[in-house]
Amino acid sequence: QVQLVESGGGMVQPGGSLRLSCAASGSIFSINDMGWYRQAPGKQRELVAVITSGGSTNYADSVKGRFTISRDNAKNTVYLQMNNVKSEDTAVYYCNAEVRRTILSGLNTYWGQGTQVTVSS
Repeated sequence: QVQLVESGGGMVQPGGSLRLSCAASGSIFSINDMGWYRQAPGKQRELVAVITSGGSTNYADSVKGRFTISRDNAKNTVYLQMNNVKSEDTAVYYCNAEVRRTILSGLNTYWGQGTQVTVSS
């Protein structure tokens, strides 16, 4: 089994910063893409940022220049540094990972349980 555990959510004022972490553990041979998604009340889940195993990144237009995704492959951990946050960034943030559990297995996508980020003054 594979578990993804997020941490670092909370309440922050507009213009402030927050850093989310997501650690993958369990039966893992390798991890391809890792990403962050978010879901605000009444809205669909949307991609925030994704990073490949080689370090290439892609961001939603709404967070470009404010958020930075990074990863530590040795720790199977992905991070999301959130700067200059806005009220519209309020959402539950989920991480996901494309995991290969053995050298012979295919890729499966796993999700974390979500962490709440609230931007409010």
